[in-house]
Amino acid sequence: MATPIVRRSNNQSSRSKDPEKSNSLPLVTRRVAAWAAEITLVVTSGLIPFGLGVYANSRSDLNRVPVNPVLVVTERAIARPLALPVSYGIRNVAWPTNILWSLALLAPVTISGWQLYLLAKTGSTIPKRRFGIRVVNEQGTAPGFGAVIVREGLGRWTVPLSVAYLLWRYSLAFPNLGIFAVLALLAIASEGIGLPSKQGRRALHDILAGTHTVDATRPLPASLAGDNKQNQPNDAEQSPQENQEVASAAENTQLHPLLALIRRNPNLTLSGVALLSMVAVLATLVGTQVYVQTQETQRKSQQINSQQFLELVKQLNPNSAATDEERRSAILAMGTLNDPQAIQFLADLLVKETNPTLVDTVQQALAHVGLKAIPELKNQNQFLAGEIDGNVNAPLNQETRQKRLQLNQKAINKILAVYSGQSSGIDLSRTQLGFTGSQANSLFNLVLDNVDLSGIKFKSANLNQASFRGSRFRSVGEDGRWDTYDDIMADLSQVQMKQANLSDANLSRVVLNRSDLSRSTLNRANLSDARLIGANLSSTQLVGADLRGAALENASLTGADLGDAKLNEADLYAARLGRVVAIGTQLSYANLTKTDWQGADLSGADLERANLSNANLSATRMTGAVLRSAQMQNANFQNADLSLVDLRGANVAGADFKGAIISPSKQDPADEFVQTPSKGSVSAVVQGVDFSQAKNLDPKQLAYICTQGGIHPRCP
Repeated sequence: MATPIVRRSNNQSSRSKDPEKSNSLPLVTRRVAAWAAEITLVVTSGLIPFGLGVYANSRSDLNRVPVNPVLVVTERAIARPLALPVSYGIRNVAWPTNILWSLALLAPVTISGWQLYLLAKTGSTIPKRRFGIRVVNEQGTAPGFGAVIVREGLGRWTVPLSVAYLLWRYSLAFPNLGIFAVLALLAIASEGIGLPSKQGRRALHDILAGTHTVDATRPLPASLAGDNKQNQPNDAEQSPQENQEVASAAENTQLHPLLALIRRNPNLTLSGVALLSMVAVLATLVGTQVYVQTQETQRKSQQINSQQFLELVKQLNPNSAATDEERRSAILAMGTLNDPQAIQFLADLLVKETNPTLVDTVQQALAHVGLKAIPELKNQNQFLAGEIDGNVNAPLNQETRQKRLQLNQKAINKILAVYSGQSSGIDLSRTQLGFTGSQANSLFNLVLDNVDLSGIKFKSANLNQASFRGSRFRSVGEDGRWDTYDDIMADLSQVQMKQANLSDANLSRVVLNRSDLSRSTLNRANLSDARLIGANLSSTQLVGADLRGAALENASLTGADLGDAKLNEADLYAARLGRVVAIGTQLSYANLTKTDWQGADLSGADLERANLSNANLSATRMTGAVLRSAQMQNANFQNADLSLVDLRGANVAGADFKGAIISPSKQDPADEFVQTPSKGSVSAVVQGVDFSQAKNLDPKQLAYICTQGGIHPRCP
């Protein structure tokens, strides 16, 4: 009787000679530990450069550049399935942040690829080798790239995460990411527990890939093909029929399970292919017939509409003998044709007709046509505005062109008001819907109060002096929930909205980059998380407005009124805020690096933990402001009124206090409406604050700092 031969790999033999403590643990425990180590390695490789990038981005002395487009695409790709809100438009970050965040994206991909390569070629990654784990195929060798892709990509991640995602997406838990994370972990754990089989418990990813996870410190199980061959009798001792059966079995074990099933059941496979072919042929025939019928119906409808259109045009001809009533009926009938020719004819008739009654009828017809008339009206609007701006003298005078443009604007205004909430995707970019300097006698003002304008593209449009009180420029998407990826938002980038009225309007998360909102009214407007990078908000009324989390980098708010506005966690990097009125404004955790507040009034403002590094606060009034734990390195407080300011925990290294008023003074009766801290002149104002590196402190300031518990080398 032949003695069974047990094969060991070099790695196995070497490990058996040098056993490690970790390999004494149960196989299941080591598998979990190896998997956790692999995931930790990948996640850490991304988190470390990402964290460093966040830190670099908080530095005020670094130049800022637009974020890498690859990172933007990646962010949107991740945000869409997870229903996360996305920051659209331009975003600037510190230049090292771009490099570090790109590394945070590249490093996990590289490490994952390297682990998959090792797994395919050797059957072990570095963590698996450390814990004595090996992945083999049915022959007891390394699985190869195809099996690894199926095992890791399909079995381990795609299947469990898809199940978790579907349960989360179509349940009441959506869009709570915490619940999705729990479901994902449970699905991955359930898949990894494995299913009972003839060869012991195997995880789904091993079953799909035809692999086995084995103990690398022990001999391969006898059930695997490699050991089965060693235990088989020699071919010479078997009959020819037995040799053929063995060869056939060995060949089948090398095939993919699906191919092996096809070879074992050729008749069933042939029947399935034939059935699929018949279904495909039938579907093609039915689809072709439906397409032909649809095209024929559309052709007949277009033919009928064309005939009706020609008859109505004859009736509306200026030389026709039709009465005004007949002409009105013809105009209204043309509005029901749903034909591009009819829409173009009505748009032209609107600006050419001189009869006021018929003009109103044309507007009614266009309103009936609805949003389909907008593209034609937009083209006409741009043409008329171009003629006016170009000062073309022939063949019409400027007054006639102006009246025609006003009629066009009124038609667009009416359609947008009637179809509130249905205009998503409408393109009104570069249209002239507002007042300009050349329109001295303009009698038109765009009025769209309490209207849903979500999803309209107003990019570079002229909306000066328009009224949007209480209107909504953002709405929920198909999922019916706020702050998810499919939220519908208008595009107001580079728009002209001078002196516009946007009181109580909802502009949350709307893009307003480089827009001109100077002297506009935005009292109580919702601008949370809006993007106003480079926007002009000079002399704008923002009393009580919600600007939490808004991006106002390089924006101009000179002379604006921010009284009681909420700018918590807003980004105002390098914004210009000279002469701003910010009494009682909430600016906690805001990024105010390199901002210019010269001459501003910040009385009673909340600046707790705000970043005021390199900010210019000269000649500002900050009586009673809260600056607890604020970062004020190299800030300029020259001639500022800092009486009753709470500076506890603030960093004032390099700050310039030349001429600043630090000690409290008697409050002016005229300013009693300004709420000051109840602590009054208690020593807690500067207690514990380190002024050692502050600049230009005069003897009076030093005396107050030392007596009130501040820290300075010259204090006794």
